[in-house]
Amino acid sequence: MINPYSLENKVILVTGSSSGIGKSTAIECAKLGARVIVTGRNQERIKSVINLLESEGHYGISADLTTGLGIETLISQIPELDGVFFCAGVTDTTLTKFIDTDKISRVFDINLVSPMLLTKWLLKKKKIKSGASLVYMSSMGAEVVTTGLGIYAASKGGINSFMRSVANELSSRKIRANSIMASMVKTELIDTLTTLSKEDFEKDESRYPLGYGKPEDIAFAAIYLLSDASKWMTGSILKMDGGSTLG
Repeated sequence: MINPYSLENKVILVTGSSSGIGKSTAIECAKLGARVIVTGRNQERIKSVINLLESEGHYGISADLTTGLGIETLISQIPELDGVFFCAGVTDTTLTKFIDTDKISRVFDINLVSPMLLTKWLLKKKKIKSGASLVYMSSMGAEVVTTGLGIYAASKGGINSFMRSVANELSSRKIRANSIMASMVKTELIDTLTTLSKEDFEKDESRYPLGYGKPEDIAFAAIYLLSDASKWMTGSILKMDGGSTLG
């Protein structure tokens, strides 16, 4: 019997895969038979991830996808793809009265503009196969906005809107697009939230019936969306919040 969750013979690109959720997704995709293309800005981290992947045929490309040159460098080195997980991202905790254009540009360039332009060029250069799956990393922060997350929330709300447009445009080619909205996941990104103490995190996690998520929790959801198991699913937002919005 064919396993619909298998990624055997699929070529999957994972952006931001040198750490965190992207790294975990690359590892799990390889376990399920995918040929994985790992990309990020840190060459040494990319190499370390490649060494963790099962089987053969994987490779890494160092590229800054917030620049035209970086996108061109990546696209020039990849084959046609069966799936893409747009996972690269940054957070921000700036209060509204301290927002400035530099902070907005930093977050939007990585979280929104980069995946939009990468999607554009993957399509223009015919790197997306018919029947492929595009998965965009969003955040529950797009809906449940807390103090200081205005810039971040806006960027993730934007990626959801963009995803639905892509899903609509590409449906005739059976190319699917979906996004994952996750709440707090224990990754290196948490360490950048310097305004919160250990006690703050413990108090916040107590609001989650299932606790904070782990990178592999999101990786398994991404695999579902990348696999044929979700072939009748497009334009959807998969919410993963550990039960934090039940009350």
